[in-house]
Amino acid sequence: MKPSPLLSQVPVLETERLLMRAPQAEDYAVYSEFFADAEASHFYGGPFSAEQTWRLLATDIGHWVLRGYGRWAVIEKTSGKMIGGCGLWWPEGYPRRELTWWIVPSARRHGYALEASRAVVRFGYRTLGLDLVETHTKDTNLAAQGLIAKLGGTVFARELFPDGHTRNVYALPDV
Repeated sequence: MKPSPLLSQVPVLETERLLMRAPQAEDYAVYSEFFADAEASHFYGGPFSAEQTWRLLATDIGHWVLRGYGRWAVIEKTSGKMIGGCGLWWPEGYPRRELTWWIVPSARRHGYALEASRAVVRFGYRTLGLDLVETHTKDTNLAAQGLIAKLGGTVFARELFPDGHTRNVYALPDV
């Protein structure tokens, strides 16, 4: 299936090891595998059914159209395989925009989330002209907190979110 012409306007980001492009229908298999895995998708609200995962992919695609930014599909250059997603998103009802990422278990612990996140933070500041790029995480998500520390994140707020969880909100510096 050919990607939507609207998605051809999504910028492509490239790092040393990664290519980040608009999500496409063909990415559904990777989304499905990740979000059906209860352990892998725990901090993302999973596990999800096949139908819920399809809606999440549709949300990631639609977010670009509605907000002008969103999550990219993260592709490992050497293999050409999609290994996750990373970008900025702001779902309706949430108090703020955030950097968010997910990486399939087999590609974790290689620094891909950090590499992709740095590219997105740069994009937020330098391309979108944001005054602040930020993220938030549940208190129990120690892996995310470790990544935030590597990005130089500092807590500037603590807020209650619509899902009922109170989270630290971190400011991320330009990198």
